[in-house]
Amino acid sequence: MDTPPGILVENLALHYAGVTVFEGLNLEIAARKTTALLGPSGVGKTTLLRIIAGLEAPATGRVEATDGAPLAGRIAYMAQQDFLLPWASALRNVMLGATMRGQKAEPARALHLLERVGLAAQANALPGTLSGGMRQRVALARTLYEDRPIVLMDEPFSALDSITRLKIQNLAAELLAGRTVLLITHDPLEACRLGHALFVLAGTPARLGEPLHVPGPPPRAADDIALLQTQGALMRTLTGMAAP
Repeated sequence: MDTPPGILVENLALHYAGVTVFEGLNLEIAARKTTALLGPSGVGKTTLLRIIAGLEAPATGRVEATDGAPLAGRIAYMAQQDFLLPWASALRNVMLGATMRGQKAEPARALHLLERVGLAAQANALPGTLSGGMRQRVALARTLYEDRPIVLMDEPFSALDSITRLKIQNLAAELLAGRTVLLITHDPLEACRLGHALFVLAGTPARLGEPLHVPGPPPRAADDIALLQTQGALMRTLTGMAAP
């Protein structure tokens, strides 16, 4: 894996159907850290992620890596849905990106990643036989198989029950450590457990508030005092409440 750069989003604007989604948007995503992005549905979080990934073009502005090298080819994208091919085994789903690019697959490395996520025994299983948590772990292994220094994640754990979600958060924090990660989530606890810097995107046009920072390395315990204090501040921001 290449050395992960940070990402600079500068003066971004997006208009859709005559509506200004956001304009003058600036964001610095720190290298080798996890940045969490929260905000109401429809505010433009996923669109911002797609622009950073190079999947959508803004009206104005630019996105660039802090090391000056192109972002293309250095980003892995993990969506809310696992998008596993139902007719392919877990192992083949992990190697899907390489297969689609016509590259030589590396079954040994894919199997090692399935082992890391606790699914070596299910390597030959079809997605339809796996639980939701297992499918998300396959999707996480597939993201890691890409071995990109930058990882963009769009509500990747939202469909999981609370206990499974905590376990997958712990696993993601371990396996993504040292990469530059941008995580979209609606869950304040998830943001506080995994994020180093937390941003809220809100308003019309959407604006980014000042970041909140959680001390200590992720994944943080759900009852950690600093986490609970930051979560309280984050909830006040999200609900528009003023601090007492």
